[in-house]
Amino acid sequence: MGDYLRPTSLEDALAALARPWTVLAGGTDFYPARVGRAIEENVLDITGIQDLRGISAGPTGWRLGATTTWSELIETPLPPLFDGLKQAAREVGGRQIQNTGTLAGNLCNASPAADGVPPLLALGAEVELAGRTGLRRLPLGSFIVGNRRTVLGPDELLVALHVPRPAHPARSAFLKLGARRYLVISIAMAAATLEIVDGVVATARIAVGACSAVAQRLPALEAALAGAPLAGLAERVTTAHAASLSPIDDVRASAAYRRDAVATLLRRLLRNFA
Repeated sequence: MGDYLRPTSLEDALAALARPWTVLAGGTDFYPARVGRAIEENVLDITGIQDLRGISAGPTGWRLGATTTWSELIETPLPPLFDGLKQAAREVGGRQIQNTGTLAGNLCNASPAADGVPPLLALGAEVELAGRTGLRRLPLGSFIVGNRRTVLGPDELLVALHVPRPAHPARSAFLKLGARRYLVISIAMAAATLEIVDGVVATARIAVGACSAVAQRLPALEAALAGAPLAGLAERVTTAHAASLSPIDDVRASAAYRRDAVATLLRRLLRNFA
């Protein structure tokens, strides 16, 4: 049996990382992976650090604390910019999981099918990492580098997400395809954030998950949408826009099905903005 530590300050948590620990936030991935066997690693529970929780707004954007739960995100009054992220939050397991699971846990687990990643990519989110030598910030797209792999150092914690305030009025949306309606791992998912001026797309950010080892933005589709009127956006989607994806065959779907499904999801997603 390993040690268990629940610090109440970030300084104490970072000091503890001088030796190896498994960091625990909501635990919704941690416990299912260890059913039927003893927990032998050292566990650092960061849920007692109040500074890591909550959502706040500033002149340049929003700060989402690492241990903010999906339910807290859903219940927080936020502008339409966050509608897509809230839609994804409602797809993260059942209500019990949403009450416990955290934003940072979803990112650090780095599953290709993590529901939170595509909408956060579409929001242009950055992650804030704290270590004993200081803080650093980097784009979410540079943080997750593979299936279950991130650039988080052994002496670092993900402490917050930062969403920049857009230059123009913005809306977002999220769609997920699974084998059933609820409580399911994605076959494919898509998220979009559009900045809109006078009924025309000023800037588009589109991301797809569960169709590559890492969720990806689709820059070719983003470029095709820029400057286009909201009516008819769906008709601009082509299969070539998803050429950078690398879906796999698994028990949920074939690679060919995923490729076809992504195009359909993207068209449905963009019709939400008309």
